Amino acid sequence: MSPAWLYGKNDHMSEMRKITAFVPAKTLEAAQAYTGQGITETLRVALEKLARQRAYEQLRALRGKVKFDISLDELREDREFDEHGNVK
Repeated sequence: MSPAWLYGKNDHMSEMRKITAFVPAKTLEAAQAYTGQGITETLRVALEKLARQRAYEQLRALRGKVKFDISLDELREDREFDEHGNVK
């Protein structure tokens, strides 16, 4: 059983690793205040965000290199929008 399962969390990672990290106390405190979570969850959120950022950069590198057969308006046809143009 993974530690995430034991604590009732969805374990979407293939394996867990225990780490030791030295970080500035004020930086950690500020991050925990922002997330409202403990150390482990705060570090997990930060690392996942960093991984997503890299994926976004890789996607941006593809801009203009991929041809689509459908227009943006066609993609939006099945969505409802509010008066501000936000998806409902």
